[in-house]
Amino acid sequence: MNEYDSSRISDFTKKINYTLTNNLSEADCYILNTCHIREKATDKVYHDIGRLKKEFRNKLKPIVLVAGCVAQAEGEILLQKEKYIDAVIGPQSYHQINDTILRLEKKSKSINFTEFEVIEKFDSLNSLKNSDNKISAFLTIQEGCDKFCKFCVVPYTRGAEFSRSLKELISEANQLVKNGAKEITLLGQNVNAYNFDKKKLSDLILEISKIKDLKRIRYTTSHPTDFTDDLVEVHKNCEKLMPLIHLPVQSGSNKILQEMNRKHSVEEYLKVVEKIKKVKPNIEFSSDFIIGYPGETYDDFQKTIELMNKVKFINSFSFIYSARPGTPAYSLSNINHNEAKKRLMDFQRTAEKIKTQYRNKLLNKISTVLFENKTKNENEYFGRDEYFNSVIVKSEINLVGKVKSIKIIEINQNTLFGEVVFNFNKKNYAA
Repeated sequence: MNEYDSSRISDFTKKINYTLTNNLSEADCYILNTCHIREKATDKVYHDIGRLKKEFRNKLKPIVLVAGCVAQAEGEILLQKEKYIDAVIGPQSYHQINDTILRLEKKSKSINFTEFEVIEKFDSLNSLKNSDNKISAFLTIQEGCDKFCKFCVVPYTRGAEFSRSLKELISEANQLVKNGAKEITLLGQNVNAYNFDKKKLSDLILEISKIKDLKRIRYTTSHPTDFTDDLVEVHKNCEKLMPLIHLPVQSGSNKILQEMNRKHSVEEYLKVVEKIKKVKPNIEFSSDFIIGYPGETYDDFQKTIELMNKVKFINSFSFIYSARPGTPAYSLSNINHNEAKKRLMDFQRTAEKIKTQYRNKLLNKISTVLFENKTKNENEYFGRDEYFNSVIVKSEINLVGKVKSIKIIEINQNTLFGEVVFNFNKKNYAA
């Protein structure tokens, strides 16, 4: 979602004649868009500001803005501790960036915009054309979360669940495709909670799938309790919807899930997985895991390992529990850090083994790949298959923006290597 937000911030600032630069030293305005999910996010802000100070030591200081969730959560502290920062702007106040910059150009005092103005924000976005011209583009359809998991800052930094109108989203999706997008990923902190005027995520997917030149649709991130039957059916009936679902579970222990206030059990989670597999046998899953949550015993941890082995997630994102100020879990006693690190390493070994087994099965099989760009190497093209695996192919023909059947001929830890198949035989399809 941060990538989408950064893209739209760029769209805003173009209206006051600011353009993106890759050369830090020539920047007139520096905007640091932040995430507050992990503990080190605030430290990174100070690190980046330190780097900026060094770059502009003997030059005219640029306007410095800190945007996003760290700004929302710790904006006043940032302004007090680091005078080099001129303004903090929360994720629902991006539409005020231009006014902020113009005021700072006139040497106004430091500015704090961290009010929840989500409706105003999206009203402003709707007045702008989305200039994102990537082959694979993002579209934020929903923000905020009402689940209040005890470890999570999102309800406090992004606010309550808010869904954009179907009409607005269809318009923006059409704009993205007009700009060259062949794939759109629908974004939300709790994306399958999308609900506007009785239209759900399933309705939105079906409407967007009607866009002629759009080849693929993805969505992230889902919550198990909002995975309704209509969404399950869309996976069965919509060919453009890719067969990979990111469905965070966080723990394999019912005790820990209850402590986290996840509002689902392991059994309920598995029921959702099985329901989707029943209608879409080639579906795969990825997930998030928190290791070492306060109160987690070794038995609780083993149950997480068991869940990993049962579902066989093809990708997993695992972290040691990080206490975030302002969350209900912040005051809980952490387990021994060395023990948590050991458990994380054990979990990641299991996850990597499962991932390797899955990827090895792709060798000499056919995958369908959407190519996004040319690599730095001559005649090499980068793309992703249906399951978001990175694929590199050598070709004399320009493959950017094209969907091709690719035979996988080599595999390493992070990338698949393949060759274009001109006589596609479905029997070899990697499903």
